[in-house]
Amino acid sequence: MDQGLVAVNYFGVTRTAGLTKIIVSVVLVVLVLVVVAGLVSGEVDSSRLMGDGAPSGFYGILQSAGLLFFAFAGYARIATMGEEVREPSRTIPRAILIALFGALAVYAVIALVSLSTLGSSHLASTTTPLADVAAAGGWEWTSVVVRIGAAAAALGALLALIAGIGRTTLAMARNRDLPAWLSAVHPVHSVPYRAELVLGAVVIVLVLTMDLRGAIGFSSFGVLLYYFVANVSAYTQGREARMYATVVQIVGALLCLVVVAALPIESIIGGVVLVAAGVLYRVVLVRNRGARTDR
Repeated sequence: MDQGLVAVNYFGVTRTAGLTKIIVSVVLVVLVLVVVAGLVSGEVDSSRLMGDGAPSGFYGILQSAGLLFFAFAGYARIATMGEEVREPSRTIPRAILIALFGALAVYAVIALVSLSTLGSSHLASTTTPLADVAAAGGWEWTSVVVRIGAAAAALGALLALIAGIGRTTLAMARNRDLPAWLSAVHPVHSVPYRAELVLGAVVIVLVLTMDLRGAIGFSSFGVLLYYFVANVSAYTQGREARMYATVVQIVGALLCLVVVAALPIESIIGGVVLVAAGVLYRVVLVRNRGARTDR
């Protein structure tokens, strides 16, 4: 399946956007089914919204926010498409805000219906929460449909990942932070085809060799780190390029640090190790450039 997504990205951003629309439509239809099934199940109890399990405390809530932060990585991928959209300075900020608040609205509705239908204890113990919500009123047939929707959502995330990181790799290769041959753009389809082919191969290897559930905390560490960098970078912008007051970037950067500190220690250690490896790579790269320049 990953090969198919790489192929879609390979033939241009318009095909990527077209497949994304189809996937999002399928996922939203399935989520509507889950919400309707939960609401008509007869199991809805608003008192469950206050929690029916052991209190988690503020730290538990903060750690949950950190672990779930990877679910908000997708809208930032929009910013990597600047070369391939019209009027990027106007289109991209609007698209990010629409995507962010749209996702928040969907998550809020699903969370309210799931909690009021099953309760926090059930949700914490199940590996199929949405299927359980849909089946709460006796709609067992929805289990297959919900699983199809989950698979479609995963495909959509992977499609955006390949498209976004492919463009990030392109930019890094142009800046010589990665091998320059990765900066090649297809003469017909106008995509960083070498970067996407390499990325596709890496994803296939990871899927075949790793338990991806363990990567959630690590992914959140990485997302929070580069959002911290984005806030710091935005803080350095000149007044003519600034869209929001500097206090927004300051608060954003501080919150990134607070949430990342609440992640499980193994996620933090893994993230620090990888960042250290990246810094070491960068130091070696810069020294090698300096050595070649001095010759």
